Amino acid sequence: MIFKILPVIFILAIYITVSPAFAQSPDSTKIQALPLTTQSADITKIQSFIKNIINVLVTLSGLISSGFFVWGGFGYMKSSGDPDALERSKKTVIYSAIGLMIVLGAFVLSNTITQLTTQVFESGR
Repeated sequence: MIFKILPVIFILAIYITVSPAFAQSPDSTKIQALPLTTQSADITKIQSFIKNIINVLVTLSGLISSGFFVWGGFGYMKSSGDPDALERSKKTVIYSAIGLMIVLGAFVLSNTITQLTTQVFESGR
């Protein structure tokens, strides 16, 4: 059952997180000279790339955690008095909630570190 749901969750996550691509403008075909100092531009590109990767991973982790939360809830309802199934479903719900808290904590921590490093690099100019 999970192997049927997992590709659907993956495809939905891709549709949610992918940015639209716009057509090429006529001015973008001209070759432009790069400035001699591109260090700040490179740092900004690296920072935005890492931030985008973290956002995608947090979104996928949240979807997977929510899926396991629902899976545990259905298992809890379907246990119908079986203590082994009931305990397994409780553990699934608890572990998915813990996983979601860890992912959200990592997201907050990475955003905090990003803001602090941005302030440090900008103040050093």
